[in-house]
Amino acid sequence: MEPTRVRELMQTRIVTVSVTERLSTVDDIMRLGGVRHMPVVHQGQLVGVVSERDLLRASLSQIGSFDRETHRAFLHAVAIADVMSKPPTTVEPDETVRAAARLMVERRIGCLPVTCDGVLQGLLTETDVLGWVARSQDEGEGAESRVERARGGESPRSTRPGPSRD
Repeated sequence: MEPTRVRELMQTRIVTVSVTERLSTVDDIMRLGGVRHMPVVHQGQLVGVVSERDLLRASLSQIGSFDRETHRAFLHAVAIADVMSKPPTTVEPDETVRAAARLMVERRIGCLPVTCDGVLQGLLTETDVLGWVARSQDEGEGAESRVERARGGESPRSTRPGPSRD
Protein backbone atom coordinates (compact mmCIF):
# COMPACT_ATOMS: atom_id res chain seq x y z
CA MET A 1 0.00 0.00 0.00
CA GLU A 2 1.36 3.40 -1.01
CA PRO A 3 1.85 5.95 1.77
CA THR A 4 -0.66 8.79 1.89
CA ARG A 5 0.72 12.04 0.51
CA VAL A 6 0.11 15.54 1.84
CA ARG A 7 -1.64 16.50 -1.42
CA GLU A 8 -4.38 13.98 -0.61
CA LEU A 9 -5.27 15.67 2.70
CA MET A 10 -4.31 19.32 2.35
CA GLN A 11 -6.89 22.05 2.24
CA THR A 12 -6.71 24.00 -0.99
CA ARG A 13 -9.36 26.60 -0.22
CA ILE A 14 -7.41 28.62 2.31
CA VAL A 15 -7.59 32.15 3.60
CA THR A 16 -4.38 34.16 3.42
CA VAL A 17 -3.66 37.53 4.91
CA SER A 18 -1.24 40.22 3.83
CA VAL A 19 1.71 41.00 6.06
CA THR A 20 0.57 44.64 5.99
CA GLU A 21 -2.77 43.87 7.69
CA ARG A 22 -3.46 44.49 11.35
CA LEU A 23 -4.09 41.83 13.97
CA SER A 24 -7.70 43.01 14.30
CA THR A 25 -8.31 41.77 10.72
CA VAL A 26 -6.97 38.33 11.64
CA ASP A 27 -9.15 38.28 14.76
CA ASP A 28 -12.25 39.06 12.68
CA ILE A 29 -11.50 36.41 10.05
CA MET A 30 -10.68 33.74 12.61
CA ARG A 31 -13.79 34.38 14.70
CA LEU A 32 -16.21 34.73 11.80
CA GLY A 33 -14.73 32.08 9.53
CA GLY A 34 -13.80 29.45 12.08
CA VAL A 35 -10.19 29.62 10.89
CA ARG A 36 -7.33 28.78 13.27
CA HIS A 37 -4.29 29.24 11.00
CA MET A 38 -3.62 31.76 8.27
CA PRO A 39 -0.66 31.88 5.91
CA VAL A 40 0.79 35.39 5.71
CA VAL A 41 1.90 36.62 2.29
CA HIS A 42 3.87 39.57 1.00
CA GLN A 43 3.82 40.31 -2.74
CA GLY A 44 2.53 36.80 -3.40
CA GLN A 45 5.25 35.07 -1.37
CA LEU A 46 4.63 33.13 1.84
CA VAL A 47 6.44 34.92 4.69
CA GLY A 48 4.84 33.46 7.81
CA VAL A 49 1.85 31.93 9.55
CA VAL A 50 -0.41 33.52 12.12
CA SER A 51 -2.45 31.29 14.40
CA GLU A 52 -4.98 31.55 17.17
CA ARG A 53 -2.08 30.91 19.53
CA ASP A 54 -0.23 33.96 18.17
CA LEU A 55 -3.37 36.04 18.58
CA LEU A 56 -3.83 34.81 22.15
CA ARG A 57 -0.18 35.47 23.01
CA ALA A 58 -0.46 39.04 21.74
CA SER A 59 -3.72 39.57 23.62
CA LEU A 60 -2.28 38.23 26.86
CA SER A 61 0.46 40.83 26.71
CA GLN A 62 -2.31 43.34 27.45
CA ILE A 63 -3.90 41.34 30.28
CA GLY A 64 -4.92 44.47 32.18
CA SER A 65 -7.03 45.78 29.29
CA PHE A 66 -10.16 43.67 29.29
CA ASP A 67 -12.90 45.91 27.93
CA ARG A 68 -13.79 45.14 24.30
CA GLU A 69 -13.02 48.59 22.88
CA THR A 70 -9.55 48.72 24.42
CA HIS A 71 -8.83 45.17 23.30
CA ARG A 72 -9.99 45.98 19.76
CA ALA A 73 -7.85 49.13 19.65
CA PHE A 74 -4.85 47.09 20.81
CA LEU A 75 -5.38 44.46 18.11
CA HIS A 76 -5.70 47.17 15.48
CA ALA A 77 -2.41 48.69 16.58
CA VAL A 78 -0.48 45.41 16.23
CA ALA A 79 0.99 44.50 12.86
CA ILE A 80 0.74 40.86 11.81
CA ALA A 81 4.47 40.88 11.09
CA ASP A 82 5.08 41.44 14.82
CA VAL A 83 3.27 38.28 15.96
CA MET A 84 3.39 35.79 13.08
CA SER A 85 5.60 32.71 13.17
CA LYS A 86 8.46 33.25 10.76
CA PRO A 87 10.02 31.88 8.73
CA PRO A 88 7.22 29.41 8.04
CA THR A 89 7.91 25.70 8.25
CA THR A 90 6.57 24.26 5.00
CA VAL A 91 6.08 20.90 3.35
CA GLU A 92 5.77 19.83 -0.28
CA PRO A 93 2.63 18.18 -1.67
CA ASP A 94 4.40 14.88 -2.41
CA GLU A 95 5.72 14.47 1.15
CA THR A 96 4.17 11.65 3.15
CA VAL A 97 1.56 12.56 5.75
CA ARG A 98 3.56 10.57 8.31
CA ALA A 99 6.66 12.74 7.70
CA ALA A 100 4.56 15.91 7.83
CA ALA A 101 2.98 14.81 11.12
CA ARG A 102 6.43 14.15 12.60
CA LEU A 103 7.53 17.63 11.54
CA MET A 104 4.47 19.18 13.18
CA VAL A 105 5.18 17.31 16.42
CA GLU A 106 8.91 18.15 16.41
CA ARG A 107 8.28 21.85 15.76
CA ARG A 108 5.18 21.98 17.98
CA ILE A 109 3.09 23.61 15.28
CA GLY A 110 -0.54 23.11 14.31
CA CYS A 111 -0.26 23.53 10.56
CA LEU A 112 2.07 23.32 7.61
CA PRO A 113 1.72 25.52 4.57
CA VAL A 114 2.11 23.31 1.50
CA THR A 115 4.36 24.83 -1.15
CA CYS A 116 5.66 23.76 -4.53
CA ASP A 117 8.55 25.74 -6.00
CA GLY A 118 7.92 28.39 -3.36
CA VAL A 119 4.26 28.87 -4.33
CA LEU A 120 1.58 28.29 -1.70
CA GLN A 121 -0.58 25.32 -2.76
CA GLY A 122 -2.53 24.54 0.39
CA LEU A 123 -2.47 23.99 4.13
CA LEU A 124 -2.19 20.81 6.17
CA THR A 125 -3.55 21.15 9.72
CA GLU A 126 -3.42 18.97 12.79
CA THR A 127 -7.14 18.36 12.28
CA ASP A 128 -6.48 17.01 8.77
CA VAL A 129 -3.82 14.65 10.16
CA LEU A 130 -5.98 13.49 13.08
CA GLY A 131 -8.88 12.80 10.70
CA TRP A 132 -6.53 10.71 8.55
CA VAL A 133 -5.33 8.77 11.61
CA ALA A 134 -8.91 8.12 12.73
CA ARG A 135 -9.93 6.90 9.27
CA SER A 136 -6.83 4.71 9.06
CA GLN A 137 -7.63 3.20 12.46
CA ASP A 138 -11.24 2.55 11.43
CA GLU A 139 -10.06 0.82 8.26
CA GLY A 140 -7.51 -1.21 10.23
CA GLU A 141 -10.10 -2.30 12.79
CA GLY A 142 -12.42 -3.29 9.97
CA ALA A 143 -9.70 -5.46 8.45
CA GLU A 144 -8.90 -7.03 11.85
CA SER A 145 -12.57 -7.83 12.39
CA ARG A 146 -12.84 -9.47 8.96
CA VAL A 147 -9.75 -11.58 9.66
CA GLU A 148 -11.11 -12.64 13.04
CA ARG A 149 -14.47 -13.62 11.55
CA ALA A 150 -12.71 -15.53 8.75
CA ARG A 151 -10.93 -17.55 11.46
CA GLY A 152 -14.31 -18.37 12.96
CA GLY A 153 -14.01 -16.10 15.98
CA GLU A 154 -16.04 -13.15 17.13
CA SER A 155 -14.85 -9.62 16.69
CA PRO A 156 -15.07 -7.54 19.86
CA ARG A 157 -17.71 -5.30 18.28
CA SER A 158 -19.63 -8.06 16.55
CA THR A 159 -23.40 -7.89 16.67
CA ARG A 160 -23.87 -11.52 15.72
CA PRO A 161 -25.69 -13.47 18.43
CA GLY A 162 -23.46 -15.79 20.38
CA PRO A 163 -24.28 -19.32 21.53
CA SER A 164 -27.14 -19.64 23.99
CA ARG A 165 -26.12 -20.16 27.61
CA ASP A 166 -29.45 -21.60 28.79
